[in-house]
Amino acid sequence: MIIYGKQSVLYALRHHSESIEKIYIAKKGLLPKELFESNGDKITFIENRWAQQLSKGGNHQGLLAQISDFTPIKLDDIKGGNFILVLDTLTDAGNIGAIVRSAYALGVDGIIATGIGNLNFATIVRTSSGALLDMPFALHKSILDVLHELKQAGHYLYGASMEGKPIEENYFNQKRTLILGSEERGISKKARAKLDETVAIKMRREFDSLNVSAAAAIMIHRMSYAIK
Repeated sequence: MIIYGKQSVLYALRHHSESIEKIYIAKKGLLPKELFESNGDKITFIENRWAQQLSKGGNHQGLLAQISDFTPIKLDDIKGGNFILVLDTLTDAGNIGAIVRSAYALGVDGIIATGIGNLNFATIVRTSSGALLDMPFALHKSILDVLHELKQAGHYLYGASMEGKPIEENYFNQKRTLILGSEERGISKKARAKLDETVAIKMRREFDSLNVSAAAAIMIHRMSYAIK
């Protein structure tokens, strides 16, 4: 798959060089000397019009790479973690990438995307600034199966909901899962019935809600440190 943008490509080069197949450069001087020298056999200089084609019109910043396809892992390889994030029918790759970036930085042990068939992983790598390459990430069609498995593994299930208890006042179980719904519909009714508790971000002004990726970052931060 093709990824592009300076930050995501440099991350992949520094942390996952074995997955890099080709590097495309449309502007000179973008790679640090050590990376340029160590990857010389993979580098091809191209014109900007070809870079635009490879990035499908995206903001490639003059740097692109072809890397091995991302392969999600199995639910069984995630559910043993202490802090899990479940995405309920979230489909926007930009939002998911931003969530992955925050989750990786703040210590989430794994992410499970449910209710969808597939995702644009190249976009998620880019919008997560490469964090997806190091974040345990699974796909599963049934959120009910996922929540059942997590409950069996000892997880307490917290759902993000505007009607929930203020997250600033809450403390969380050591084994905990945060479920995030889509911006349009929130957490599905069938999943809501399985939750142990709902939590919300207390607003200082009258406003409907935050973008799901912004809300995720705030909640993940609180749940990373406020442990019972």
